[in-house]
Amino acid sequence: MASEEELFANIDALLEEEPQLPPPAERARLREAAGITQARLATALKSTVQTVKNYENGRSEPKEPRLSAYQRLLKGWAAKYPAHGHGAPAPAAAPQPAPVPDTFTGPASPEPADVTTPAQSPAAPERPARPATSSRRPSAKKAAAPATDPRFPHGPLAVLDGDGSAYAVGGVVLDCPATTVPELVEWTLRESGLGAAKLNRYGKDSDPLIVLTAAAAVKLGLPERLEGHEQRRSLRLPEDHPVVKQVAKAKWQLTQRGFGPWVRIYRKAQGRERQCVQLAILSWDALDERSWPGVAEMEPADIARVLGVYAQRVITPRGSTAVSGLELMTALRPPTKAVQDPETGNWVSGHNAGSLGTEPMDPAPPEATPEHPVVVNSGWTGGFLNEEAYQWVRSVDTLSDEECTLPFAVGLDLNTAFLAAAARLVVGLSGPNHFHAPRFNPKIPGSWLADLSHIELDARLPSPFTPDGSRPTGPAWYQTHTLAYAQELGHDVHPIEAYLRRETGAYLDPWHDRLKNAYVDTLADMGVTRDLSDTEFLAAMEHHKEKDPGLAAVLSAIKATVKGGVGKLRERPQGKHYKEGETWPALARPTWRPDIRAAVISKARVNMHRKLNNMVKMTGLYPLAVLSDCVVYPSPGESPLDFLPYAASGKPQPGGFRLGPTPGLAKLEGAQSMLWAVDLMEKGLNPARHIKGGDAVLDEGE
Repeated sequence: MASEEELFANIDALLEEEPQLPPPAERARLREAAGITQARLATALKSTVQTVKNYENGRSEPKEPRLSAYQRLLKGWAAKYPAHGHGAPAPAAAPQPAPVPDTFTGPASPEPADVTTPAQSPAAPERPARPATSSRRPSAKKAAAPATDPRFPHGPLAVLDGDGSAYAVGGVVLDCPATTVPELVEWTLRESGLGAAKLNRYGKDSDPLIVLTAAAAVKLGLPERLEGHEQRRSLRLPEDHPVVKQVAKAKWQLTQRGFGPWVRIYRKAQGRERQCVQLAILSWDALDERSWPGVAEMEPADIARVLGVYAQRVITPRGSTAVSGLELMTALRPPTKAVQDPETGNWVSGHNAGSLGTEPMDPAPPEATPEHPVVVNSGWTGGFLNEEAYQWVRSVDTLSDEECTLPFAVGLDLNTAFLAAAARLVVGLSGPNHFHAPRFNPKIPGSWLADLSHIELDARLPSPFTPDGSRPTGPAWYQTHTLAYAQELGHDVHPIEAYLRRETGAYLDPWHDRLKNAYVDTLADMGVTRDLSDTEFLAAMEHHKEKDPGLAAVLSAIKATVKGGVGKLRERPQGKHYKEGETWPALARPTWRPDIRAAVISKARVNMHRKLNNMVKMTGLYPLAVLSDCVVYPSPGESPLDFLPYAASGKPQPGGFRLGPTPGLAKLEGAQSMLWAVDLMEKGLNPARHIKGGDAVLDEGE
């Protein structure tokens, strides 16, 4: 029980954390009541007009010593100009920007003040004539919903076509005069009004994204397609290509990944202003068909809609969905924040508690991959963690006559199982420490060497300790969740050694929350809401993708972001010239953390086994096969309703598989005949891979 002194200290810390200032709207009211312009206030505070604007719209807060000065000024004004005092009229509330609409449909919103719309029929818009000189904001063909951030009135991104039309979110079409890549970068930063606000107070704003159609790429001097022997996504323009030379001549730089399907073009930041633009080239396969089904073939305005919803709900795309998934972790948990140096009083960059920091961290040898320098240089031969998703098929010898006479095999798929596992997941934030014969503690994240081969298991269920469901044959390395589950099942756990982390935290919590909301909200826009009965849910899921292919693509991309982001935590070396023991680019990232990947997958597999076990207790049913987050059961009917456990009240029994649209709940994957399933099992094939009626792709988060 915390003491009163500790509680008051915690509260005092919270009070000190936020500036003691009136709300942003009140700051603006007080300044206007005093008749002071933003420019004059900026001069007094030795700041900029944009900074004052940020104070008054809530985008940022002043730091010391400016905080105390601003605080003193506002207190003085508040005494002179109370909100409703001395008969003074109450000022009109500042209009608040409307949120970006959750769906693609709906009535047109009022246009923002700085977007001009030609007076013409929206059915057949003409491109407005280009102004003789560059205007502050480009002309727009159609009004958009007011932006949520006044600095970025046209949203996070635009799709540029060959005629100079740049299609932004909300139906805005901007006029882009650029004919070269450097001109496009300059236009994007100075005139487009594109970008997105940071996702965390200590983070950075998202760089604007310009997506190029094939016609736009050719107009800018780029080849329509990249050709070569390697995968197209790994191809790059040669350094002597004219466009690469143009970029360098204009004093812009490319990141180390060069000029490929996804490009970042930047200059070093001046003060706090970032100068960076991202390009994505559609005809170079920037949008992978597996993650973004059908999007590359859509019209530019529809591509902008799809990517805009993803950007609003997840993050502005920064590469593949896997790259975006990893970048989202950092955007939500920035590695640094401003802290005050106690000696000088200056504000300097300091560690942001709960983040992974700025420096890469070597894994423990059993957490690494066989080619990792830690393994090769140390001569490690002690084995590795094998925390992977299930790939298990039950032996046909264990099937009962009763099971074989059931007519159907029904597949259940868990919604974003890795995402569900990331919720409230405690992971290590510091480096590994080595221990011999430690006492097992289920609350400490790490890797443990233990022998679980003595545990008797039911052959009709997969082992919870191995990805292929087989019984362990001796000592092996396990992530904390796997050993904790062995203990939960009633078995003694006596680790031989372990690599554990002293500093821990729920690093993935904000990542989980944002992606969960994105997934649930997108499904709801497709008509699959949380308030549906199980029967209504199954009916809604049967045709939800047909209602809006764009939203279906967003949903696919969200799911790919989850699995790809987890996979990127242990990205392996790529390229035929790699040699074991060499470093590879991913190792330079603080987010190269195979132990965190192992924790997510271990927890997801344990969650699956717990449900399988509970299903046996509640229904007596055993699965036929499991593949990652899909499980196949024998069933008397073609619907999950024919075998899932329900209470007498009609409510689903807790602990087993339950239908629903949220992460961790299940949906119907497919149904086939029991004879079909047994035939595959006899051939050593996994029915869960094919239950949908085609080849389901297993993605283990790699």
